[in-house]
Amino acid sequence: MHEAHRKSAEQHEFVAQAHRTAAEHNEEGDYAAETWHADRALEYSDRAYALAKEAHTKSGEIVSL
Repeated sequence: MHEAHRKSAEQHEFVAQAHRTAAEHNEEGDYAAETWHADRALEYSDRAYALAKEAHTKSGEIVSL
């Protein structure tokens, strides 16, 4: 279970980094690069959501002995 949560958290870090990079390019007026990084952030976000959902499901499967 910890591995599933770790992967989800790691993916969320990728989302945050892509958003920061997109914002930097936006401030510089480089809208093509900003759009590319924003699209990457969306892809990472979708993957992070799927991993978080999987981790949540797996955590519900744990039973007491």
